[in-house]
Amino acid sequence: MIPYLLLLFGFALLIQGASLLVSGASSIARRWHVSDLVIGLTVVAFGTSSPEMAVTVISSFQGNTDIAIGNVIGSNIANILLILGVASIIFPLSVSRGTIWKEIPFSLLAALVLAVLANDRLIDGDAMSAITRSDGIILLFFFSIFLYYSFSIAQDIEGLPDQVPMKIYSMPGSLLRVVAGLSALTLGGKWIVDGAVDIALALGMSEAVVGLTIVAVGTSLPELATSAVAAYRKNVDIAVGNVVGSNIFNILLVLGVGSLISPLPFDAQSNMGIAMLVFSSLLLFVAMFTMKRRSVDRWEGAVFLACYAAYIVFTVVRG
Repeated sequence: MIPYLLLLFGFALLIQGASLLVSGASSIARRWHVSDLVIGLTVVAFGTSSPEMAVTVISSFQGNTDIAIGNVIGSNIANILLILGVASIIFPLSVSRGTIWKEIPFSLLAALVLAVLANDRLIDGDAMSAITRSDGIILLFFFSIFLYYSFSIAQDIEGLPDQVPMKIYSMPGSLLRVVAGLSALTLGGKWIVDGAVDIALALGMSEAVVGLTIVAVGTSLPELATSAVAAYRKNVDIAVGNVVGSNIFNILLVLGVGSLISPLPFDAQSNMGIAMLVFSSLLLFVAMFTMKRRSVDRWEGAVFLACYAAYIVFTVVRG
């Protein structure tokens, strides 16, 4: 019972911590006269990926690398199939041309780069497959390219400032929120990792499977909330952009930082997760050209959810 309580309270701390971090950092940025647009592309975007970052960093420090990698891969799959599936059923998601031809392909490229970097043994049979520190530098290099692209198109993104919290706190209050947010993320991440390891041992499942399923869904809750609210408000480009951007952040930034802390050994069984992630990205891309062009319709959202349910069942049974 205790591992499940650790997991539950850990997720609650992660979500609250991300919220506090975003509100505090946004308030500080406003006091420094940083534009809403820049805050949205940096602080808010990182905020929705901070749970994955917390879990990955703590997993790297503790040596639970299967959870670190499984969490990122599983979270990205959940972002596309689960979150966009739910959001598109709430309201069909029309997508901008730039998202279709640049951002979705970039997220697919990130998944393919991860597949190549992680599978050293496929290239050199005597090598151990791992995401090394040099691989982490490569991932962060690609992340810098993505940031440059994001800022270059910033003026063309409509509705982005709506994501940015509007309240400005005093400097001590803002700093307190940032510190409290980081503390909650750290403690929540540790509880999740510890709980996930105990659950994996108790159920006879691998840490990778727990990371791909339970932990992945839990750390994707901020993206689910953001995209569901955006879809309800019919701010559909934000709903899709939030998910695609988060997927890029997770692979390039989160795994990049995690592998710099400690090289992440890669289990070949995780290739099934990467294959599913590539399939999910391709499915999202193809959905842009069926029936209503440049849109994820309700029936396509139902297909996404069915694919995710099948993937979860297959992963648990296989694990």
